[in-house]
Amino acid sequence: MQALPPHLERILNLARWSPSGDNTQPWRFEILGDEHILVHGFDTRDHVVYDLDGHSSQLAVGALLETISIAASAEARSASIQRRPDTPETHLLFDVHFQPKLGMTPDALVPHIETRTVQRRSMSTHTLSAEQKQTLAASLPEGYSVHWHETLAQRWHMAKFMFACAKIRLTIPEAYTQHKSIIEWGAQFSDDKVPGQAVGVDPVTARFMRWVMASWQRVEFFNTFLLGHLPPRLQLELLPSLRCGAHFALSAPAPLNSIDDYLGAGRAMQRFWLSAAKIGWFIQPEMTSVIFTRYHRRGIAFSKHAAALEMAGRLNERLAQIVGLAEIARVYFVGRIGAGPKPIARSTRKTVAQLLMAPPHRQSDGVI
Repeated sequence: MQALPPHLERILNLARWSPSGDNTQPWRFEILGDEHILVHGFDTRDHVVYDLDGHSSQLAVGALLETISIAASAEARSASIQRRPDTPETHLLFDVHFQPKLGMTPDALVPHIETRTVQRRSMSTHTLSAEQKQTLAASLPEGYSVHWHETLAQRWHMAKFMFACAKIRLTIPEAYTQHKSIIEWGAQFSDDKVPGQAVGVDPVTARFMRWVMASWQRVEFFNTFLLGHLPPRLQLELLPSLRCGAHFALSAPAPLNSIDDYLGAGRAMQRFWLSAAKIGWFIQPEMTSVIFTRYHRRGIAFSKHAAALEMAGRLNERLAQIVGLAEIARVYFVGRIGAGPKPIARSTRKTVAQLLMAPPHRQSDGVI
C-alpha cells in the first residue's frame, strides 16, 4: 500500500467525520497517488432495513464527498470528483484528484466538520431568526430548498407523525436486528456504533431496553402485551419533537431517482448540517419518515408484518399533507433542529488507517 502523504492524511482525517446512518461509515479509501485517491462507497441493503434500496448509504456517501471537498480547501486544494461508470450500485467508485491552489481560502465550514454531531435529546424551543434561516437556506445549492415547521401546532403535528413512525421501527423484527447490532450499551463514545448514552433515553429506560432487546421474543412479548414500545417512543420522538426549535424538510430540485440524485442530495445535506453547526444549532435526523414512506410509494415490502406495511401507507398520506403532495417525491431529508447544550455522548469514527484499502491485487480475503 502506498504511503499516505501528510496532506491526504489530514484531508481524510476530517472526511471520516461525515455522517452515516447508525454510524455505519459505508466507505473506504484507496491511495493511488500523492494527489489521487479512490473512494469506495458501499451500501448496507443486504442487512439494514433502512437501506433496502441503497439510497440511505448513497446520501451518506454524497455527504462524504462534500466533506472531502471542504476538507481539501484547508490544504489549499480543490477536489475533482468523478464517479466511475458501470460499477455496481452496492460498490460505487469515485476518483478524487486534488489540485493545489495557491492562496486558496479554507471553506468557512472546515472547523465544524468534526464538531457537527447529532442531538437526540430535547433542545431549546427558541426559534431560528430570519437571518439564521436565510443562512441555512443559502447553504443549499441552486434548486434545493428547505421547508420549516416551527409553530407549536406544527411541532405537535410533527411529533404525532414521528411518534407513529417510531412504532414501525420499534415493533418490526427487521429493525430489531439492526438496533441490537449498532447500540453499544453503556458507552459514552463508540467508533463504529451508537453509544448507549447517546441514544436519548433516561438511564432506567436504557436498562429496560437493553434487557428487553436481548431477544426478539422479549421484544415481541413486551410490545404485544405491555406496550413496551411506548417509553422509547415518548422519549425519542414525541417529547423531543415538541421541545426543539423547528422541524425541517430538505427538497431536491426534482424527484430523486438515480444514484447521482442521491449523491447530490447528500452533498447538499452535509453543507446544510455543517452550516447549522456553524451557527451553534444541533440536528436530529428523522429519516424513518422519508424511508418508510418511500418504500410504500415504490412497493418495497420492508417487513413481514402486514400491519407495518399498512401503517407506512397511512404515514405516506400524512407526509403528503405536511410537505405537499407535489413535494413528497423531492423530499430527501427530514429532521429537527435546535440550540442547547452540547451532547455529552456521541459516535466517533474509525481511524484513517482502519479505513484505508490496499489496491485489489494486494487485498487479503474478506477485506472490504
